[in-house]
Amino acid sequence: MFKALLLQQTEGKTSASVTDVDYEQLPDGEVTVKVAYSSLNYKDGLAITGWGKIIRQFPMVPGIDFVGQVVNSSDVRYQTGDWVILTGWGVGENHWGGMAEFAKVKADWLVPMPRDCDVTKAMMIGTAGLTAMLCVQAIMEDDVTPDSGAVLVTGASGGVGSAAVTLLSALGYQVTASTGRIESNGELLRKLGANDVISRDEFTSPGRPLDKQRWAAVIDTVGEQTLATALAQLKYGGVAAICGLVGGYKLPTTVMPFILRGISLRGIDSVYCPTDKRIKAWNQALDILPETFYNRACQIISLTEVPKFAFDIINGNVTGRTIIKIS
Repeated sequence: MFKALLLQQTEGKTSASVTDVDYEQLPDGEVTVKVAYSSLNYKDGLAITGWGKIIRQFPMVPGIDFVGQVVNSSDVRYQTGDWVILTGWGVGENHWGGMAEFAKVKADWLVPMPRDCDVTKAMMIGTAGLTAMLCVQAIMEDDVTPDSGAVLVTGASGGVGSAAVTLLSALGYQVTASTGRIESNGELLRKLGANDVISRDEFTSPGRPLDKQRWAAVIDTVGEQTLATALAQLKYGGVAAICGLVGGYKLPTTVMPFILRGISLRGIDSVYCPTDKRIKAWNQALDILPETFYNRACQIISLTEVPKFAFDIINGNVTGRTIIKIS
């Protein structure tokens, strides 16, 4: 038996509790991992609280990322004792995830722990940092350089946003961070590298189809009107790398900034990102992120504390990263 945070659903309501689970209940997979740490992401919060239709089958163990040590493997790529990282692939959504002492997964889903990484760094980066790195790669691929102008990061207080601010700053970009909590998080965002911190209220009301050109690029984690306003403010030839919908999934915009300013929209998905691209992003993030990133706002919680923090992250009351110590 081992401990796991198990989600159950009764009469349409989701409940979460730490439960003893038999090893035979683990799903199919070539590799069994003893989980050291997981982390709490916005998607995990939606799953655990039941606020989002993330989970389609129950019971389910949440946790879209984890780091741990291989205890059994039928795949030649992984041996007992190897340290591995998993992010995405539907784990924690339709396959039991990382909020348990053990996980059993497909070998193709794993990434070997990079040489310059450790378990806490792995989860400090996690899904959020990987997604942020993919966003930064996207704007660089569209030839946005530090000389192009300011880059806007929306939802900058969250896991993806704060990682994006740090990565961009470390690469020499001028970063403007948008947040709903300037008083509590403004100083932290500046320490992470933001040159300016502005209120999210600047983006919540409908504006003109074409607004003043302000941003060379946008990394957006919010969606809805925030993204629409940011698109209208992109400079000629600018790019928006979008990866989140904490503000909503609709996009109330027009074609005007696209056809009159030649801007582009890049959708970023870290869930089913190919393995070779993942490994490149992991190594690049580890090379770029300064040590100060790992000393930023971060809280380490236990498995039993997860349900409470899940509501906190959904309500926007979590800054930075929340790491879960499993074993």
